[in-house]
Amino acid sequence: MQVQEEMVRRGNIRSGKGRKKRVYSSKYALSIIVYCGECGDIYRRVHWNNRGCKSIVWRCVSRLEGKGATCNSPTIKEEVLQQIVVDAINQTLSSKDDFLSTLQDNIDRVISEADHGATADIDVKLKELQNELLRLANGKADYEEVAEEIYSLRELKQNKLIANAEREGKRQRIDEMAQFLKEQPYELKEYDEQLVRMLVEKVTIYEGEISIEFKSGVEVDVEI
Repeated sequence: MQVQEEMVRRGNIRSGKGRKKRVYSSKYALSIIVYCGECGDIYRRVHWNNRGCKSIVWRCVSRLEGKGATCNSPTIKEEVLQQIVVDAINQTLSSKDDFLSTLQDNIDRVISEADHGATADIDVKLKELQNELLRLANGKADYEEVAEEIYSLRELKQNKLIANAEREGKRQRIDEMAQFLKEQPYELKEYDEQLVRMLVEKVTIYEGEISIEFKSGVEVDVEI
């Protein structure tokens, strides 16, 4: 389910001031999760040839696409960006007790926000209204107002179900992060695509600093 949600999310990415829809390559874990801290647009993986020196870099698309773009965001070599993500993950590992405490607080907050009984109350009200609708219809009376209330309640129920599902998904992501911290006995030595897909929600590049936001809600800032 989480994989499908991620595919939908990545397939509907809009970024930058014009909220342009962006496409991405599913081959790389960092695609469509790296953002510019200056203009808000995404960073794209680019094969760079600077005076004969070839390398792979990540660069804000507003600087790639538009002539005269005012964004002055830094261009980051891929190996540097990957190492910074590794450093951020290792920061959570080196202070795992503190981060585990934060994760538990996040779980408690998600649980407290859950609206467990809301849909049951709506179901009771819907049943009452449906009976009223049948009574009015059989009596050839006007039932438009009751029908509209039924439609509104059905929409409200759907929204609450979606909200609860999103909260449950967030709780699962927090659990995954906590499990990783508990089971990982040592710091990472190299970048791991699969691990980044599982843990990292967003990377924001600023001048002099990169912020890594984990899917659990934890954020780590690393100087460039």
